[in-house]
Amino acid sequence: MNEIEIFINGQSYYAPEGSTILQAAKANHIEIPTLCYLKEINEIGACRICVVEVAGVKNLVTACVYPIKEGMEITTNSKRVFESRKLTLELILSTHERKCLSCIRSGNCELQKLCKEFNVDDEDYYNGENNNWEFDDTAVHMVRNNNKCILCKRCVAACDKCQAISVIGANDRGFTTHIGSAYELGLGEVACISCGQCIVACPTGAIHERDQTEEVWQALEDPEKYVVVQTAPSIRVTLGEAFDLPIGTNVEGKMVAALRRLGFNKVFDTNVAADFTIVEEANEFLERVNNNGPFPLFTSCSPGWVKYCESYHPELIPNLSSCKSPQQMFGALTKTWYAEKMGIDPSKIFMVGIMPCTAKKFEVTREDESAAGYPDVDVALTTRELARMIDKAGLQFASLPDESFDNPLGDATGAAYIFGATGGVMEAALRTAVERLVGTQAAPLDFKEVRGLAGIKEATYRINGADINVAVASGIGNAKRLIEERIETGEKTYHFVEIMGCPGGCINGGGQPVQPASVRNSVDLTALRAAALYSEDEAKTLRRSHESPVVQKIYEEYLEAPGSLKAHHLLHTSYHERMEVQ
Repeated sequence: MNEIEIFINGQSYYAPEGSTILQAAKANHIEIPTLCYLKEINEIGACRICVVEVAGVKNLVTACVYPIKEGMEITTNSKRVFESRKLTLELILSTHERKCLSCIRSGNCELQKLCKEFNVDDEDYYNGENNNWEFDDTAVHMVRNNNKCILCKRCVAACDKCQAISVIGANDRGFTTHIGSAYELGLGEVACISCGQCIVACPTGAIHERDQTEEVWQALEDPEKYVVVQTAPSIRVTLGEAFDLPIGTNVEGKMVAALRRLGFNKVFDTNVAADFTIVEEANEFLERVNNNGPFPLFTSCSPGWVKYCESYHPELIPNLSSCKSPQQMFGALTKTWYAEKMGIDPSKIFMVGIMPCTAKKFEVTREDESAAGYPDVDVALTTRELARMIDKAGLQFASLPDESFDNPLGDATGAAYIFGATGGVMEAALRTAVERLVGTQAAPLDFKEVRGLAGIKEATYRINGADINVAVASGIGNAKRLIEERIETGEKTYHFVEIMGCPGGCINGGGQPVQPASVRNSVDLTALRAAALYSEDEAKTLRRSHESPVVQKIYEEYLEAPGSLKAHHLLHTSYHERMEVQ
């Protein structure tokens, strides 16, 4: 691409022709502040925090949408620019609920940070008439407080452009403009899939997960409860970000140590159940191969995707794997096999999942998720909620020793680790399914064609003289395109399809640590987090789920065999149409 010369603050720089001022400045290590801007998601020039001066142009221009030209002279740090940004921040604060001390995003709020940088010392400067929006707590996974909303529309863009759900948007005009759903319905009353991508996009505390940490604290205080915690594959490579560790740092050992010090009776690894998921799902796939369908078989690990399927494509419900997610399988095994083995009354077990996904909060409320007669999982906490519990307990996370998960539900194969990244479930399933189809000696271990962060991936494998076509999609927007443009049109025929509700998979889930736009726009979070998971997989001696001694033992002692009646009762579930959306 042709590069052109521009001048920023009197210095000569070069940037690709067609770049915006913001992009050109960033490429030359000059940071221009933003609020509404999210790279490739929300580029609308609405907030006007990114204004700069351009020689020959009367008014300040928004850097995020203004293109550069040869010889353009740009000033990003003049008194006029600083005063404009400060004025904009004061005006935003005039309609903002300024209860920062009690705000869930205090200390990690982009508005708060900018106000400090631009010396906004009088937050009441433009006080006047204001709206008083009702608190929306109708959804099981999140709450919305429009009194903290700054109308940046990042949440709207995430819901629309990334997820193609579009259940929220700007309602009304002028002073009463606010973010809401059609007919002012609450988020629990519309076809929201509970993915939480709007939360990680929000720069303030206007939307956040429904905090259930108090329920867990109460359970830990109850001497009658046996409180067990399980941690999803991706948590170990994201939790450290909440404590200022580099993105992609594997903190498994410190995470276990922290959970043990919080008072949990047992600290287990959801990876063990991920191995069970693969064994059951691979068995289900092989049954369909032997019975000629129905195809494609869709994975069912992602509750956001499952909810989308039930609401938007109920015709595909017969194609969904009946396997519970690893979270739910783990809860079911803990309250049945483990309870019997240890002589614990399952009614006393309080199961907590530490999950990357706000949709997991919805999942624990689903029907047919009570294998022992009690909910498989009692509470699902996000990574962010766990971080807050660690802070509240006064634990110095980075200084904790590295400790190991408790046995017998703490040792998993490498296949389980990669569940957290898009393509990981597919690769793990293929490792087991292909080996059973062709025999141990001829079966490959790595299926690199389904790796990577592309929104849609395809591969064909020649197995026993037949072509097996697979596809992987992450983010519901990509899933929608895969289904509607390739599958339903008959353009492509697949046998096995993995879909993750969040772009990039669980490592980019709606419950993960919130990174500001300045980081999201310049750092590939998903790539760094995914690399850490694949590194763990490669370091494992056992990398196929069915090789797990824990899995083999529980089948031998309790479940009999993959796909048995008992396995179906404990580890499988059912689905139903929720609200058909055209």
